[in-house]
Amino acid sequence: MTEDTTELLPRPRFLSAGDTALVVEFGEVVDPALNHRVMRLGEAARRAGVAGVVDLVPTFRSLMVHYDPTVTTRHGLEEGLRKLLGETGSAAVTGRLWEFPVLYGDEVGPDLDEVAKRTGLTPERVVELHAGTEYEAYMMGFMPGLAYLGIIPAELELPRRSEPRVRVPAGSVAIATNLTNVYSLESPGGWHLLGRTPVAFFDLQRDPPVLLAAGDRVRFKSVGRDVYDEVAARMAKGDTAFAPVQGEGGR
Repeated sequence: MTEDTTELLPRPRFLSAGDTALVVEFGEVVDPALNHRVMRLGEAARRAGVAGVVDLVPTFRSLMVHYDPTVTTRHGLEEGLRKLLGETGSAAVTGRLWEFPVLYGDEVGPDLDEVAKRTGLTPERVVELHAGTEYEAYMMGFMPGLAYLGIIPAELELPRRSEPRVRVPAGSVAIATNLTNVYSLESPGGWHLLGRTPVAFFDLQRDPPVLLAAGDRVRFKSVGRDVYDEVAARMAKGDTAFAPVQGEGGR
């Protein structure tokens, strides 16, 4: 787990977002220690049951706090959050740990060879690096169940594709810049596709329907076609249960 360097980071800024939300901004970069500050404040606010808070939305570098203006004021909310900031400490955030099977390459990972070529690596080395890293879910993304996971090994960093795809299948495991993700639904996309997992990251038949949460940790395990097909068959038959290997609900 990355060491927290809170004392080296800038003081948070409090910014109004309309008349019913307040943003606590901790910095301007994607950084694990900075993101841990976001997560710690969010968790502290949940535990404290801050009056008037309606919802908490963590991002890479900030926490948006939606509030009811008939219950609290922007000034009162900021005072409460500042107090919580002084009580959150500096320990690293440790969410649930998940391990997902991934079939890399071939038709499910059409960009693997191109990524290898552009990075000067072999396809096998790309898989080894990607699957050999433990990632943190910094924030939830632009579709239900999609988490932005980081940080990928520096050797794999590439900008997004110059020509996005019109259709990216659900379960596609992809990289872009210094992040990786799993497409939770079929959608357009411009990330580089390395492989696919048969695990459903969003399923309305499951409770809760979204598998990951901000603060969770993720590992990918390279598997063969037989394992991929076996898990996919279970999912197709309605066995949508999938548990973290560590943390609440783990096995």
